[in-house]
Formats: sequence, structure tokens, C-alpha cells
Amino acid sequence: MQLHWHRRDLRAADNRGLAMAADAAGGDRERDGGAADGDAASGPVVPVFVFDDAVLDHAGAPRVRYMLDALSTLRAWYRDRGSDLLVARGDPADILPDLAVEYDAERVVWNKDYSGLARERDARVRRALNERDIARASVHDAIFHKPGSITTNDGDPYSVFTYFWKKWRDRPKPDPFAAPEEEALAAVEGDALPSIEELGFEAPGADVQPAGTAAARERLADFCADGIFRYEEDRDYPTRNAVSHLSTDLKFGTIGIREVYEATADALERADDEAARESVEEYQSQLAWREFYTHVLFFNPEVVSENFREYEHEIDWRDDAEELAAWKAGETGYPIVDAGMRQLKDEAYMHNRVRMIVASFLTKDLQIDWREGYAHFREYLADHDTANDNGGWQWAASTGTDAQPYFRIFNPMTQGERYDPDAEYIKEYVPELRGVEADLIHEWHELSPTQRASIETEYPEPIVDHSERREAALAMFEAARGDD
Repeated sequence: MQLHWHRRDLRAADNRGLAMAADAAGGDRERDGGAADGDAASGPVVPVFVFDDAVLDHAGAPRVRYMLDALSTLRAWYRDRGSDLLVARGDPADILPDLAVEYDAERVVWNKDYSGLARERDARVRRALNERDIARASVHDAIFHKPGSITTNDGDPYSVFTYFWKKWRDRPKPDPFAAPEEEALAAVEGDALPSIEELGFEAPGADVQPAGTAAARERLADFCADGIFRYEEDRDYPTRNAVSHLSTDLKFGTIGIREVYEATADALERADDEAARESVEEYQSQLAWREFYTHVLFFNPEVVSENFREYEHEIDWRDDAEELAAWKAGETGYPIVDAGMRQLKDEAYMHNRVRMIVASFLTKDLQIDWREGYAHFREYLADHDTANDNGGWQWAASTGTDAQPYFRIFNPMTQGERYDPDAEYIKEYVPELRGVEADLIHEWHELSPTQRASIETEYPEPIVDHSERREAALAMFEAARGDD
């Protein structure tokens, strides 16, 4: 017997670790030259998932909801093939060795993760298995190129995406791995999945998108039929439906990165003009951004709570509980910002351009520490990913790798007018403004209190003056830089 420990790979197809275990069950060795850290073992595969309280401590209700839904679809896949997904709750370093003994498993297999918390956990699991003389094997699966494989000529990790992207783009990409055949799976029977309340969370108010591989494949197919060919031109416009909506699927691994890339490569071959080809390549670059931030986190695990970029002095972030509360509630009086924050609450999702706008508003207009925004996103986003979210927040705050220069500060009204000119997105999530003309919405910050009152809406006045706060933000960063 073998155990496959599912973590951020809640799928059966294109799952490298699971495929490796299944191949061994059939007498084969690992494919594609994978670097497993244990010797091959034979015997059918017992799928396992552990609800780790140390991980749940950092979770939010939307992510737990999506995870449970994804586990339900994965369990159904196994049951259709005469197997099951074993579930347990507790410390994996205690549970996995006990399960291995209970099922007489020769080894435990899993796909690697890259955060500091995950690596510490996995090290403890390896030690615990070693103490029980149980073999283990772990492989890279969630990204194409493992940390340390794409470096500068001096062998250092990249901190500038452009150079990383050029090498990432030119490296060969392996094909997807096949799902296990039924005979490679052990005939086991697991317990019921816990409810979200049993895991210590209330059901989220957000409408979380359907989970599982079938739903992810449908989103991928829809995107590659249309949106991917408009991606470069339309991706920044939240109403143009030119994004893949695969971020949550990639975070939880309900679809494999090789399967996604293969679909984009097929789309590239079908592109009928240069603009369409450039759009497909632009989307592929977003997959590389995801991997770039994973490498950054691997080599700098402290960035979860510390600035990547060092300034001469500490940044003097403001501590204003009322302004932070208004930002979280979508009550800032800046329509595009409030629309994004309300979309987050309604859907556990926010369009990427709007994420940049709301992050800039928090860190530059309100001058509130990016860590406050990161924590809020972690609680409410279904697709929260430590590497990507941290990279995005530090980019917006001008504290990260390859970050937005501190003197380039988004004007939230200009951003709204440019990327939502008819205020369709704003009106969808800010109902107080549905009867207001788009021009007035985009001029909201310039209207007098009397003009705003005459519109007869309950929408609030701007809580800050952007021009004034822009100058204050520049002064804050110049002081941190030690400029005279």
C-alpha cells in the first residue's frame, strides 16, 4: 500500500505525485525524471486528506467552503472507482504515520508546497515518518519550474519579473499526467466530510463559485474559446469577461498547471492574428507571475509579514481605524474602490485591475499598512494564495519585489473612468449609484456637498481628498527613503 497525501492538489488528473504513486502501484517507476525524495514502493494507493488546524488558523470561510466542495467532488471521483478519500483532522505529523501503519503502507507520497508554514510542516512529517521507518516521496507539481531552477547568471533568485519571464517562457513544459487507473487505487472506505461549522467557521455570505475539476475545466474551455484571444486588450476592464476565473482552481489544485498551459498552447495555435497570439502569450505570462511570486516566497518566507524592499527608515503608516473600516465596508466615497470591496464580500472574488486600485487606495490614499489589506483579503478571498496575494499587496505598497514605484500613485477616479467608463461595474455592486449618470459617478470627488445631496443618493461623500493624500504619501515614502 501507499498513501497519497492530498493538500493543494484536490484533483486526480494531472497530479504528479498521485501519478507517481499509481505508476509504482503498477510496477512502473516515476515518470518525467521527477525528483522524489524517497525510494519507489509498490501497492495500491490510499488517498488521504488531513484537516490541519495550523493551516485552518489562517483560513477564511470562503476558502474553507470552496475546499470542502472540492473535496466532495474529489471523493466522488474516487468512489466511482471503488476507492475513497480518507479524511482526518489534526497534526499530519501524527496522523500520517498512524494511517501508514493502519493500512500497512510502505510509503507516503505528496506534492510539495512552498510557504514557510508548509515547509516546516512537511519537515516534521518527514521526521515522523523516518522515526517509524516509513518511506516518503515528495515532488514538485503546482509549478513548472522548482525554486532555484530559474536564476540570474550568478545563480541568485530573480527579483525582477521580466528576466524571470524570458527564461520561464523558453523552458520546455511537460505534458499533463494521466489520472490513476482504477486498479491502482485501494478499496477503502472513509468517514464523512466535516461541515464548515464543525471546522470552526460560519457559512460565508459570499456566493463561492462551483468547485472541482469538472467546473474548472468548464471555466478553462470557456476562456480558451473566447476571452483568451482578447485578454491583452480587455483584461483590465471588469465588465468585458476576458479573464479565466481559474485563480481559485489553481490555488486549490482542482486543475493542474500542465493542463491549463496545454489548453493555452492549443489556443495559441488556433489564434488567427498577431493580436490574438499576443493575448494568449500575455495570459501565459500571468501563469509565470504566479510562479515568480512562488519563487520569491520560497527564498524569502519572511515577506508574509515583512517588507521585501528595505528603506532607510520605517514607513510611517497611518493608524486610522475609521478609515480602515470604511475601506473594508466599501464606504469610502470612491465608487470604483467601493465596488471592488463589495464584490469581495458578495463573491469572495475581485477583478484583478480592481484589486490593484483598492490596494493602492489603502496604502497610498489612506496610507495604511499593506498588512491590513493582506489580512482582509486572506479572510474574504476564495482564491487567496500566500505567494500571489503577498506579492500583489507589496507591489501596490511599493515595498515588494519589482514593485510599483512609490511616486506612481493610482488616481481612483481616473482608474474608474478609464476601466469602467459607463460605470456598469460600479452600478452592479454599488446600488446607491444605479440611478446616477456615469459622468457624475466619475466626478463624485469633485462635486460639492450640495451637488451630491441633490442627486438624492445615500452614497457617502469621499472620506479623503485624493490630491492631498497623494502629496502626503509622497512625503511619507520620501521620509522613509531618507530624502531631504
